[in-house]
Amino acid sequence: MHNLGQTRSSHQRNHLLLTPDTFVRTALPGMKNASAIVHVGPALGAAFTEYTAEFEPKGELGNTPAQRFVYVMEGAVSLEAQGKRHELGARGYAYLAEGFAHGVSAKKKSRVAVIEKRYLGVEKSESPRLIVSSEDAVSSHALDGDSDLQVKCLLPDDASFDFAVNTMVYQPGASLSMVEMHVMEHGLIMLEGSGIYRLGDSWYPVAAGDFIWMGPWCPQWFGAIGKVPSKYLIYKNWNRHPLGDAKK
Repeated sequence: MHNLGQTRSSHQRNHLLLTPDTFVRTALPGMKNASAIVHVGPALGAAFTEYTAEFEPKGELGNTPAQRFVYVMEGAVSLEAQGKRHELGARGYAYLAEGFAHGVSAKKKSRVAVIEKRYLGVEKSESPRLIVSSEDAVSSHALDGDSDLQVKCLLPDDASFDFAVNTMVYQPGASLSMVEMHVMEHGLIMLEGSGIYRLGDSWYPVAAGDFIWMGPWCPQWFGAIGKVPSKYLIYKNWNRHPLGDAKK
């Protein structure tokens, strides 16, 4: 049956919820046998771009003028960097610095979360290094002492990195301990489970496959519901002065 114009998707001044029924696929420059679902970018006012790349076998990702983070949600991809080939399976990820020559290709049908951002340097800070790893190799820690809410930090808390990417897992019934409001913006992909997200003055049911953008100072809170844990991949800008002073 036709949805008659109904959707959970919502675009508000300081947040965005995109649900799979509203996804539109497009080809980005350099892509081969692949398409992108662009979730957020500068056109909305965000300081980064995030999209899901959907690969057919032997599909390829194009180049980027920015730094890039990739996280394999389904399937497997090969990363060519510094003359070496790295194989990334589900939950594998990589960070590539701005201007770092590399190639990403799929061995089979795959879905990959891609985050791209122009690098904001600081004085006396070296360029970030290449990182190739897997979420499975990262230790988790409890958020605010709540063992039912586990966080894995996929990038180092190092001044050379100007953004962070984490996974967060909530046991059923677990929630953030407070409504957060802060200068950082977020990009969030629901990977597993479901819950309720407060964004601004609105409350949204969310589930695996949904994408959320939260602008700076957007009131935000999440609680997990259902019988299985809820998990998401979340981006935030980090380690830089709010004035945005860049290294010249």
